[in-house]
Amino acid sequence: MATVIEKRARVFGPHSAGTLMTPREFDRAEFEEGWRYELINGRLIVSPIPLENERDPNEELGHLLRIYWEHHPDLLNGTLFEQTVKVFNDRRRADRVIWAGLGRQPKKGETPTIIVEFVSAGKRARQRDYEEKREEYLAIGVQEYWIIDRFERTLTVFKKPGKSFQRRVIKEKQIYSTDLLPGFEVPLAHLLAVADRWPEPEPEID
Repeated sequence: MATVIEKRARVFGPHSAGTLMTPREFDRAEFEEGWRYELINGRLIVSPIPLENERDPNEELGHLLRIYWEHHPDLLNGTLFEQTVKVFNDRRRADRVIWAGLGRQPKKGETPTIIVEFVSAGKRARQRDYEEKREEYLAIGVQEYWIIDRFERTLTVFKKPGKSFQRRVIKEKQIYSTDLLPGFEVPLAHLLAVADRWPEPEPEID
């Protein structure tokens, strides 16, 4: 009697960092929980989940957005944290995405209206958030890109209404509002205070 051998799908984890993959393979892959996975230039990038002083203010922003959604379901169509965003052949893992002004539920894989990143420690992380992701997100049609920086105590908003991008820096005591979410305000000082409740890790050498 022939023996049937069941072929199990490969589960990718931190040991898989650097694996060559196509976008199709990434989209269909199974990943071990507890890590962040991205596809950059055809290679699998694996990194730890964000620290508490990034996750907590992110959750607070999500809470404020859902309160807004309860009163404006026609304006805010969805918001998710730790969401994979398709950037041409790459796959970025965004801290938070927001869909607004669609008048419907966002479709799977649809480009977000707003993307929010909370800056991690280190020179490399800053370059990635302020330069690389800015170029990528605006290139795929993201209307606003927010960078919440607990180190500089600022919110930087990038837009690209034409061929060149625009930058606006919001300081800690200021409130940011956008026409994309009429009536919603981003209380930067409050979000930074939430981040400050958690101790900073020991500095790493880049």
